[in-house]
Amino acid sequence: MCLIAVALDAHPRYRLVLAANRDEFHARPAAPASWWDDAPQIFGGRDLQQHGSWLAINRAGHWAAITNVRRMVPPDPQAPSRGALVADYLRGTQSAVDYARVLQARPQRHAGYNLLLGDRAHVVYSSNTPQPAHRTLSPGVHAVSNASLDTPWPKLLRLRQALADWCAAGQDEFAPLFHALSDTRSAADAELPDTGVGLEMERFLAPPFIYGERYGTRCCTVLALDHDGRGLFHERRFGPNAAPQGETRERLELA
Repeated sequence: MCLIAVALDAHPRYRLVLAANRDEFHARPAAPASWWDDAPQIFGGRDLQQHGSWLAINRAGHWAAITNVRRMVPPDPQAPSRGALVADYLRGTQSAVDYARVLQARPQRHAGYNLLLGDRAHVVYSSNTPQPAHRTLSPGVHAVSNASLDTPWPKLLRLRQALADWCAAGQDEFAPLFHALSDTRSAADAELPDTGVGLEMERFLAPPFIYGERYGTRCCTVLALDHDGRGLFHERRFGPNAAPQGETRERLELA
């Protein structure tokens, strides 16, 4: 997951609205969003290589989503899966605040990550880069990509504004959010971040929706939860060069 925008108590119907894109190599196997066979209380996508997830929710209304942090540091092949953080949180019963405190206190062997954790009471942002830290998010609209929370990369600003406008208008149809998630426009070179990958790669990675043969946006997802324990999880999936590969809509009844 490489771009996430989240609205907290900003919509007249929904207490939470999340719009996100997962970017990954197309060859990495993944399962469509569904109820997990080995953890039937969890619904979401599944990485079939490490068996973690980039975005999922459980029947108690706890949810989690993760992005990597773009750093020019060789990955540790022995590092545990970042996606396991999503799965571990949703398999347990800890609150978002308590789970984030545990992550901050224990030694960090994971590669750089940004983790959003939600429960009925709070949404928490947790990261291990540059130092382990977490904070509870205030009501409003926030976003994260592959730098720290609300770092003003062009694609982050576009999606965050689109979600803010959607909430302010009190819209109920998800089509405008999927339109914002499918935006393939790049940005002016002067607006691009310099993360050490070179200008051509910065241009390639700049759009909200990344279009590529080997690497690109694998799915666009909207998750909306109301105040009465109901929600909707809508995922659209894509293959190389944005070829559609299906979609899933699941109505959620949470405990």
